[in-house]
Amino acid sequence: MSVVLLWHMHQPDYRDLRSGAIHLPWTYLHAIKDYVDMAAHLEAVPQARAVVNFVPILLEQLEDYIEQIRCYLQGQGSIRDHVLAALAEPALPGNEQERLHLVQDCLRANRERMIERFEPYKRLAVMAEWYENHPASLLYASNQFLADLLVWYHLSWIAESVRLSDTRIIGLQDKAFGFTLHDRRDLLHIILEQLESVVPRYRRLAERGQVELSMSPYAHPITPLLLDIASARESMPEVHLPVISQYPGGEARSQWHLQKGLETFERVFGRRPAGIWPSEGGVSQRALKQFADNGFCWVASGGNVLANSHDGHSKPCSHRVYRFGDVPIDCFFRDDGLSDLIGFTYSDWRAEDAVANLIGHMENIAEVCPDRDDCLITIILDGENAWEYYPENGYHFLQQFYTQMAEHPTLKLSTFEQFRAEKSPQPAQEEKLVAGSWVYGTFSTWIGDPDKNRAWEILAEAKLAFDDQLACGALLPEVIAAAEKQLAICEGSDWFWWLGDYNPASTVSQFDQLYRMHLANLYLLLGVEAPPYLSEVISRGSGKPSHGGVMRYHSESGG
Repeated sequence: MSVVLLWHMHQPDYRDLRSGAIHLPWTYLHAIKDYVDMAAHLEAVPQARAVVNFVPILLEQLEDYIEQIRCYLQGQGSIRDHVLAALAEPALPGNEQERLHLVQDCLRANRERMIERFEPYKRLAVMAEWYENHPASLLYASNQFLADLLVWYHLSWIAESVRLSDTRIIGLQDKAFGFTLHDRRDLLHIILEQLESVVPRYRRLAERGQVELSMSPYAHPITPLLLDIASARESMPEVHLPVISQYPGGEARSQWHLQKGLETFERVFGRRPAGIWPSEGGVSQRALKQFADNGFCWVASGGNVLANSHDGHSKPCSHRVYRFGDVPIDCFFRDDGLSDLIGFTYSDWRAEDAVANLIGHMENIAEVCPDRDDCLITIILDGENAWEYYPENGYHFLQQFYTQMAEHPTLKLSTFEQFRAEKSPQPAQEEKLVAGSWVYGTFSTWIGDPDKNRAWEILAEAKLAFDDQLACGALLPEVIAAAEKQLAICEGSDWFWWLGDYNPASTVSQFDQLYRMHLANLYLLLGVEAPPYLSEVISRGSGKPSHGGVMRYHSESGG
């Protein structure tokens, strides 16, 4: 029986497009840890197969980081990510507030798996936490303390495959303390090498048929909500929606994200994707048609979407291929139970036990599946955030899983396109797809909460200002292009994901501020005074969700 893994790589745009400053470091940190390791595991097992989904705005951010570091090392520019710049610059921050922020930044790593794993980093973290509680004493913290903390922070984010093989990383870890400016620059060179390697490695994997590359819309918007905000009611009939009845010009904006995404994807990878993982697995009947009209052959979403859409009293089989109405696009659905086991459960298990359990579940599915040529097991997961909860970045789990699957007599790793070509599956037919996402089968993560609704309302007001300026011919072509991109970033799903009481206060504050910054930049480009409410906080979080809120279970019950 075919097994398809889809790893989704995504980060929103953390850049201030006006100043060039990068406000959060997650793009380059996940690149040097997770994107690198996920490629290395596939390279190590030639029989392994996977679908790897890249969001185009992420690809552009990776290119930007590479260009910044190259220019900096050539003495022709600056690094605009303050954490990475601190690693590279000879002069470390001098004032108390800047030093405190840097110390806090260097603690943003998984405590058990990334900090306490390394005794020198653990010691530095204990000191850093003391300074957090006694900030006035940072006056007495040496620059050597800050330099060592910066080096260990970045070492903890290095891919495990690199940690085991790169003698320069091994040497820095063995040195343990007293890092010099030369050591810091060496580490910066390694970071650049790893960033530069990401796209070429996935291109090579795709060229030799190990990886199918797919995409999401350009800046990761929730396509069905752009097309029709009321589509949220299909799976949540009682939901309270924003006061706006529609997002202005939503269909054109959704089309823009698809076309711009395809343009970026093809430029970077030199090929057109056959399939799409829509942002957050967000689908609707209308969205399916738009995806098909843009030439996509397959789309994937969450198992709860299928359950909501199934016409009948029997339970639908999530391992079939489906088509809905007369839209000519194959629909694959996530096995939510297996995907959640990887995302939330196996991180605390011994690798061999976790792999045996996962393969055992898949063997059971294959045994009872009536027609294996028409069926496949689909596991879809964030390719970034799960691994910091595993020992050694999930290295042993992924290594053993790929190795054992490559040798398995009845389970075969595949890709969606390979499965479609080799098996010619006969899709099961359903009348209509009920709009929803991979999270709970609804859009409740992005709309319906008062704070999320307010975010939609101020986005719609900004879009109307954009439309007014466009209609009166007040904008030059280059300004229109910049404003379209800035608007696209505002339309991304992440701002809505993080707003709400159930998320951690510190993260909500960061994303709330970023969202309002992006909107303010849009008004600035349009030559329109920003509304006063952009100075006001939209949301204040107070929750403590699993995995810090970066991941979600497929169901509200948490299992």
